[in-house]
Amino acid sequence: MKATITLLPGDGIGPEVTDEAVKVLRVIEEKFHHSFTLNNALFGGIAIDQTGSPYPQETQDLCKQADAVLLGAVGGPKWSDPRAKTRPEKGLLDMRSDLGVYANLRQIRTYPQLIDNSPIKKEYLEGVDIIFVRELIGGIYFGEKERRDDYAKDVCEYSTSEIERITDVAVKLSQQRKKKIISIDKANVMATSQLWREVTTKYLEDNFPEIEIEHMLVDAATMHLLSRPADFDVVLADNLFGDILTDEASMLTGSIGMIASACLGDNNFGVYEPIHGSAPDIQGKAIANPCGMILSLSMLLRHSLDLNEEAIAIEQAIHNVLNDGIFTADLSKSNSVSTSTMGDKIAQKI
Repeated sequence: MKATITLLPGDGIGPEVTDEAVKVLRVIEEKFHHSFTLNNALFGGIAIDQTGSPYPQETQDLCKQADAVLLGAVGGPKWSDPRAKTRPEKGLLDMRSDLGVYANLRQIRTYPQLIDNSPIKKEYLEGVDIIFVRELIGGIYFGEKERRDDYAKDVCEYSTSEIERITDVAVKLSQQRKKKIISIDKANVMATSQLWREVTTKYLEDNFPEIEIEHMLVDAATMHLLSRPADFDVVLADNLFGDILTDEASMLTGSIGMIASACLGDNNFGVYEPIHGSAPDIQGKAIANPCGMILSLSMLLRHSLDLNEEAIAIEQAIHNVLNDGIFTADLSKSNSVSTSTMGDKIAQKI
């Protein structure tokens, strides 16, 4: 296969973990006889510094010309003023909207080798394998905003078509799993949540009666995710609730550094990134965990390029490295390897 991938290393530890993903991709390329063209582009804070925009035109063009995009991380203290006119996070929102990637997938899976790292009791963590499906380009993050010295407003809006579109993504995933969706809302007080509940219920009743849907208020979900996480399978949520719950659920894995994500649009196009952020406190220390980024690469191969065997090879390699007792600093304080060594070990397993 021939494919073009745009790389957006971004800020903080983004370039460090991106390097390791590229290392693994080149091994996949050689072993499975593919040809990948990689184009680097500026994005985030570094793009603001060099171009004045977190998502410059050249980057927009390279993303749209690619089969998929692999993103490192954005942001940092240098660009953290919440009232700044241009911030790295605005580049994320602009890119998602511009590329039409409306469905965010995050898989929360516990690894037996890392269960002791989680603050949650280990008996709750066995067999946890959750896929969150988060609507990504609507809701309160994209609604009308207003800010004055003594007043602020954020408007949350959703349409039926937007809710049906993201529900369909959750349905397709649930058909391959347990055929059950837990849909998160706040329908007891929010009008958008009432519409969300009505639309998701009717969409499944009319089109997929074999799929079970359970509606759960977001405040209850925050508790149940920690007390009975293995009961969750496919979780459907709007932009705000999905953002918060997936960060909470990262604690189940023992490290946020192990979690990948995919932002999917139509025609298999996607933007893939780890959820750990730019982690400026460890930038340049060679201790960042590249597994989340490398697992994001495996999602890219599976969802955008239809290379499932190659994706499984990456996932198995990470499992085998952990089995060998090889960990980065976030996974083991007493016995850890560098970012680059972890990338090397995973590549060698492949």
